[in-house]
Amino acid sequence: MDGYVIKNMESEDEIKGKGYVHYKSWHETYTDLIDAEYLKRHTLEKCIAIAHKWPDNIIVAKDGERIVGFVGYGAYRDDTLPAHGEIFAIYVLAEYHGRRIGYELMNAALEKLSAYKKIAVWVLKGNDKAIRFYERYGFRFDGKEAEVMLGTPNTELRMIYEMD
Repeated sequence: MDGYVIKNMESEDEIKGKGYVHYKSWHETYTDLIDAEYLKRHTLEKCIAIAHKWPDNIIVAKDGERIVGFVGYGAYRDDTLPAHGEIFAIYVLAEYHGRRIGYELMNAALEKLSAYKKIAVWVLKGNDKAIRFYERYGFRFDGKEAEVMLGTPNTELRMIYEMD
């Protein structure tokens, strides 16, 4: 991880950078997994607007001044898993894959979630690279699936990580 900084998102430039990573990562990751028309509507402007609406609980990875990845975390979003934390999103630009940035982002988020014994993450079925990442990190499928509309129906799979 030489030369990279992992930090809480704070500045306007970091918010815009997070929006760019969100936009670019979706197009790098989901091109063959979700409806093409839906993906076209996932614009840079839309992702920057989302970043402005959700500035809290975001950790970014920086290469110099450039945001190259981020993770969003917090309490589990509904009451089906009380006392669980959740990784809401984790993305790293494809050109930075294989440099352990995702692991460092996950480490930082889990440190923030240390009050929880278990952490959940949802992953799109067919996103094999992400599934392998989560499995290597220690997440395991718990059998829960959910249908999400991303232009067309898609399936998300839930994985759980048990803290030491």
